[in-house]
Amino acid sequence: MKRIYCLEDWCVNCRRCEVACKTAHSVSHDTVKAYLLEGQTAFSRIHVEGGAELSISVNCRHCDNPRCVEGCISGAMQKDPETGVVFCDQSRCVGCGTCVAMCPYGCVELHVLPGAPGKKGVAFKCDMCGDGKGSFGDPACVAACPSGALIYVDEEPKPEPEPLEEEATEEETAEKEVLA
Repeated sequence: MKRIYCLEDWCVNCRRCEVACKTAHSVSHDTVKAYLLEGQTAFSRIHVEGGAELSISVNCRHCDNPRCVEGCISGAMQKDPETGVVFCDQSRCVGCGTCVAMCPYGCVELHVLPGAPGKKGVAFKCDMCGDGKGSFGDPACVAACPSGALIYVDEEPKPEPEPLEEEATEEETAEKEVLA
């Protein structure tokens, strides 16, 4: 299954992934309207953490054995057996927050929707920008990432090994000793 991964060395903390996600999940699919008019109903399902030196975009890992699905008391949190995508059927969510507590990555959030009975929250998480019918394109966050830090691939990328420092020649060693 394809998943979204963040290459933290490439993330520049621009937060365009958050904007793209919120826009993609808004009613209007328009950035300005999503922020100004739909602010209480459109939520980003991805979040950038960190600062200027090091930042990373955090999103659902769509685990093989998702704890959020295991802990969901209403059956709202589900894993599609065909695609492997973990999603929330918000019509079944009772807002108990068990999925939030169970997620080891902190990728599930509760948001109160305007007009919600009893002001209970509803679970929101990355749905891989699916249409709810099993059809997926490239996630909006990946398409919006200007540095290529977000990738959508089948296998988790392996970190590049650190380059070994070359041994100094006798001449360079002698020069360093003279300068010291």
